[in-house]
Amino acid sequence: MIVPRIHTRLSLARDLDSLGIRAGDMVMVHAAMKRVGRLLNGPDVLIEALRDAVGPSGTILAYTDWNGAYDALLDENGRVPPEWRAHIAPFDPAVSRAARDNGVLAEFIRTTPGARRSGNPGASVAAIGARADWLTADHPLDYGYGETSPLGRLVAAGGKVLMAGAPLDTMTLLHHAEHLARIPNKRLRRYEAPFVTSAGVVWRMLEEFDTSDPVVPGLDDDYFGRIVGAFLASGQGAQGLVGDAGSVLVDAAAICSFAVAWLEHHVRLEG
Repeated sequence: MIVPRIHTRLSLARDLDSLGIRAGDMVMVHAAMKRVGRLLNGPDVLIEALRDAVGPSGTILAYTDWNGAYDALLDENGRVPPEWRAHIAPFDPAVSRAARDNGVLAEFIRTTPGARRSGNPGASVAAIGARADWLTADHPLDYGYGETSPLGRLVAAGGKVLMAGAPLDTMTLLHHAEHLARIPNKRLRRYEAPFVTSAGVVWRMLEEFDTSDPVVPGLDDDYFGRIVGAFLASGQGAQGLVGDAGSVLVDAAAICSFAVAWLEHHVRLEG
């Protein structure tokens, strides 16, 4: 009988240590679980291994967004027609599902006992660990990828980003770089969203730089992947395996600064 290769909490923690995750780290994780391979106890074992790697003083976070799925109903002004409003489930950080496009790990982290979830629907993150409350508190509803967002706090705290088999162009932190970059003609998005409040459901118009398309015209759809690839080619970041998955670990402040400079340079050249 051939026993398939199965990864355990201990073996994954060793992989994370080899990649450069240390006690006390704050780590934003993106993972393609199928690429990580067979896990004893499924995605929870990767979460456990991450928590072992960062220890009790560390923090793990993931981008959740939310599974509202009503974009097709928005009119040209970003509003939902009255006849549809009662059918849309309002955003509640405690119960609203993570967007399915983000993979299963985000929802597993969100539902881990003790997890915290930030309050901006589209830019929300879930976090577990020592600084989860600080990281997710007071998330601005407008411009939710800015300096006081969880992404901005990840950079300020000297955090890291782990891509465990996830495509490089899915690194959500680069939306923070889009916010910071001093470039003209950034696309804006205004749309209304429903929120659960103590007074009932409240609809609010939100405004942010558009994260569904390149932030300015002329950039290709894969430019996040180009930025991360160029960063790694410059000799920065670490690469290795997490389970079976080719993985990348980068310093959040370093990749963000690199991305801002890349954006400002390329937009200036192409403009």
